[in-house]
Amino acid sequence: MFSGTSCTHIGVSVLCLIWAHSSMVQLDPVDMCLSAYDQILDRNVAIKKLSRPFQNQTHAKRAYRELVLMKCVNHKNIIGLLNVFTPQKSLEEFQDVYLVMELMDANLCQVIQMELDHERLSYLLYQTLCGIKHLHAAGIIHRDLKPSNIVVKSDCTLKILDFGLARTAATGLLMTPYVVTRYYRAPEVILGMGYQANVDIWSVGCILAEMVRHKILFPGRDYIDQWNKVIEQLGTPSQDFLMKLNQSVRTYVENRPRYAGYSFEKLFPDVLFPADSDHNKLKASQARDLLSKMLVIDASKRISVDEALQHPYINVWYDPAEVEAPPPKILEKQLDEREHTVEEWKVLIYKEVSEWEEWTRNGVIRGQPPPLGE
Repeated sequence: MFSGTSCTHIGVSVLCLIWAHSSMVQLDPVDMCLSAYDQILDRNVAIKKLSRPFQNQTHAKRAYRELVLMKCVNHKNIIGLLNVFTPQKSLEEFQDVYLVMELMDANLCQVIQMELDHERLSYLLYQTLCGIKHLHAAGIIHRDLKPSNIVVKSDCTLKILDFGLARTAATGLLMTPYVVTRYYRAPEVILGMGYQANVDIWSVGCILAEMVRHKILFPGRDYIDQWNKVIEQLGTPSQDFLMKLNQSVRTYVENRPRYAGYSFEKLFPDVLFPADSDHNKLKASQARDLLSKMLVIDASKRISVDEALQHPYINVWYDPAEVEAPPPKILEKQLDEREHTVEEWKVLIYKEVSEWEEWTRNGVIRGQPPPLGE
């Protein structure tokens, strides 16, 4: 998945030299990763460089949000932050941020091309839902779930990564629209409706459908085409749903051709699924039923994370220690509402990086706040 090299926490200048000469894998427009061997941790790790974090306010805010959330979250199905550092020695020089994370074998884009049995398919979904539940328990909506943001190991363990677009949300607060990868956008996002936690469930449904079909379910070219792809397959939503739209959007939607949609039996026939499992009694009919509950246009009628975890296709793996792990404590209550200049964001990020170095010196466990009085 990543290129191989070696480094130490202390040998930052050596790492930067290695970085300059290593082949890199472009993960998205702002971040790049490579693999490395950490001599202090005695393990292989992934090094993610936040590219141009101070290019503008948007990049700086994203970098700050991702770093703060990764420092707080500690769950087996969320990628672990092992270290964060900068090669610069002062705030005045500060330009680069490196995140050291657990190294995985592949992302879900590669797994989607494989023929999985029901056990592996449902176990991957279970782990994804555990990770999402952990985030939601702290009021964190990921907002950008897609196959490239979910990584796996050869033993089928799974972790969610990339919190650059994650948002903290007050209870009951409807968040505003945003820009993410088009294919996994929920209808409430496409239509500019505001959204709640189960916006992530739509994305999981799209991912499950892709794992079954081995191709993208709603491959829209733009917002309009994305909406058309959804209603062509699932059908035009009810008038009750349309009345929730603002007037201009409702007028547009009502003027589109009406589609009856297809049944889930037609969209996902048995032939697409693996053979039914004798061991865990997992069946194509169960997977299809879960899809029908996740891919619901009206978010008020869509299954929740808790309900999905209790679904027969998922709950064969249910472990309270994984599902009910204590939620992360987000210390920054105004994480999304804060607005700063690039220079102010730089000061805040530099403070976070320096704090991590202090945590390391004091032996503080990852994912927990520093001791009182520090």
